[in-house]
Amino acid sequence: MAPGPRDTLARARAWVTAHVPPGLRLVLGLLLILAGVFGFLPVLGFWMIPLGVAIAALDVVSLWRWITGRRGGNG
Repeated sequence: MAPGPRDTLARARAWVTAHVPPGLRLVLGLLLILAGVFGFLPVLGFWMIPLGVAIAALDVVSLWRWITGRRGGNG
């Protein structure tokens, strides 16, 4: 049986986490979101939007903690 969309997204996030440097992940996610907007074109697709959000989210949490000066944990 073929893997579902959640499995595919989880594998993509794991690969990006392991192979793409932290600063570049946010840029890659934003580029995927931007390319997904043009999903009606033959090469690009709307599948790029959720993948871009998932990849960008890997860096947004740590960036937000760095800006606000918070450490991990509850608040």
